[in-house]
Amino acid sequence: MNIEQLLKEGSAVIIDVRSPAEYSGGHVAGSINIPLDEIATRIDEIKQHGKPVVLCCASGMRSANATSILSRMGVADCYNGGSWLDVNYYCNN
Repeated sequence: MNIEQLLKEGSAVIIDVRSPAEYSGGHVAGSINIPLDEIATRIDEIKQHGKPVVLCCASGMRSANATSILSRMGVADCYNGGSWLDVNYYCNN
């Protein structure tokens, strides 16, 4: 399954790794804000969802880093969604 399908079906957890201030300026409805610097310490919380994880940020750089961190920590079903605006588009179209 690809990222677009996961988002259209609503079968993934969306984690926005931007800062709380960036997140409050606009985000994907239903997404969870876990800043990049907290990803490693909140791994148990992320795993508890039991769903594929799609990560997003402003441009895709921080979400790429977060995807790498999660993969190294045993979250096999995680994907870099890129910009939160792109993720939002796929969720709504």
